[in-house]
Amino acid sequence: MLALKAENISKQYRLGMVGTGTITHDLNRFWHRMRGKEDPYLKIGEANDRTSKGSSEYVWSLRDINFEIEQGDAVGIIGRNGAGKSTLLKILSKVTQPTTGKIYTNGRIASLLEVGTGFHPEMSGRENVFLNGAILGMTQKEIKRKFDEIVDFSGVERYIDTPVKRYSSGMYVRLAFAVAAHLESEILIVDEVLAVGDAEFQKKCLGKMNDVTKGEGRTILFVSHQLAAISALCNKGILLQNGLIKENGLIGNVINRYIDTGVTSSGKYKADHIEENTINEVTIINKSGTPTNNFNFNEEISINFKFNLDSKLAGKTEISFRVIDKREKTVFTSEKNVASFDSYNDMYNITSTIPSNVLVPNQYKLVIALHIPNEKILSIINEEVSFNIEETGTDFHKYNGNDYGCVFISCKWIDK
Repeated sequence: MLALKAENISKQYRLGMVGTGTITHDLNRFWHRMRGKEDPYLKIGEANDRTSKGSSEYVWSLRDINFEIEQGDAVGIIGRNGAGKSTLLKILSKVTQPTTGKIYTNGRIASLLEVGTGFHPEMSGRENVFLNGAILGMTQKEIKRKFDEIVDFSGVERYIDTPVKRYSSGMYVRLAFAVAAHLESEILIVDEVLAVGDAEFQKKCLGKMNDVTKGEGRTILFVSHQLAAISALCNKGILLQNGLIKENGLIGNVINRYIDTGVTSSGKYKADHIEENTINEVTIINKSGTPTNNFNFNEEISINFKFNLDSKLAGKTEISFRVIDKREKTVFTSEKNVASFDSYNDMYNITSTIPSNVLVPNQYKLVIALHIPNEKILSIINEEVSFNIEETGTDFHKYNGNDYGCVFISCKWIDK
């Protein structure tokens, strides 16, 4: 049974304007529609490509979106920033109308698009639970039956009679998610707001969403940049790029297509200008000292860090990096305490080397941080530095498939 269907959905915006922006444009649009002709402003505009500057003041946030979602499916919607993911969810949630096309739904929709979606700030947590339930079409009896379960899951029982305007963003999202997940809607739509919660609550939410789809047969649409969470929760996927669907199908195929769009970062990062307590430069180099981001399995990988640090912070500050694979899984973390004798006039030049024959062929990126442990992050680099390990020069061809795990370890074997 179909839970949701999108038919030729498009959404157009005029940059900096609401509607067409002028009375002339509005009258022109009205006149064409009265005569049964196509809206002239649907013929103009450009794809929503944020990487280049366009010439038109009209852009298509979404263009010709078509898909069907079966009841009980968990669908992950992925894509880079600006791909149109949030716009699509707002249309599916009926927060905004599409410029063209139609949405067909079978059942009630509960959506969590922003922290506190549907909450009235002056009302208490208790009152907002009943308000949200009423908006979803629930009876007071249905809400009362679920109320204790909602409050227990959210962990805000102590503040349930406090106006939600006094809640922290974490408390907001806890209660909002608990309401959306527990009230008996047939379709649950969740944007990236779960990132507001702590790691423990995120895990709890993913567990609940898993129960909702597999145990209760409800449908979920989930937007996240965390590919590991998408892969674990969802069975289907939709990949958006510049407002267009690039892949639609099994989640594994969709994630692979997303990854194959390429790692856009490089093996080098350099800050625009030097600031105090900041990572200024990161370079990945091979054994001969040449900067590169392509390696063979049997090559060492050296990472050079240049940063400045107030001498007063030396000794209690660490430089660290995490290696993350293309499915957003952390492979390992390495760190070094920064001592004052490492520096020259508070400027540091430190190199860490990853041994050869350890990281398996894959695409990797680095998350690099200069931080005081358990206290403060001074500087962080998230997406700018990446590298690839290729299969050339290795004996990986003798394995079936390409799932080697994260690392390859040479263990000791004893033949007795």
